[in-house]
Amino acid sequence: MEEKKKLVIVITRGLDDERASVAWSIANGGINSGLDVTVFLTSSGVDWVRKGAADSVHLNPMDPPMKDMIQKVSASGSKILVCPPCAKVRGYSQEDLLEGVIITGSGAMHELIKQGAATLSF
Repeated sequence: MEEKKKLVIVITRGLDDERASVAWSIANGGINSGLDVTVFLTSSGVDWVRKGAADSVHLNPMDPPMKDMIQKVSASGSKILVCPPCAKVRGYSQEDLLEGVIITGSGAMHELIKQGAATLSF
């Protein structure tokens, strides 16, 4: 069986920036296309996976609600990774984040890149 092609999406934009909506939409499109998608959240991008933070955010009326896009990524089995210093500076611990989200360093992302993952940054 052929291994799925990998895509890493780095999201640095937070709850008030439409570019984050684009990033989550592209993550979902990658999943729909059969890619092995990993989302790596840095800077204010980590706010997306704080419990309850995305519940009422809908940045682009042409996209599904943000909560739905994030849930689809998680439900697909795709990894959502969070930069440890970015979480720490905001006072977030593992308990503050959505189920399945992993706080881990950039080494996890670098391993995927070494395996041939394409990368996109927002």
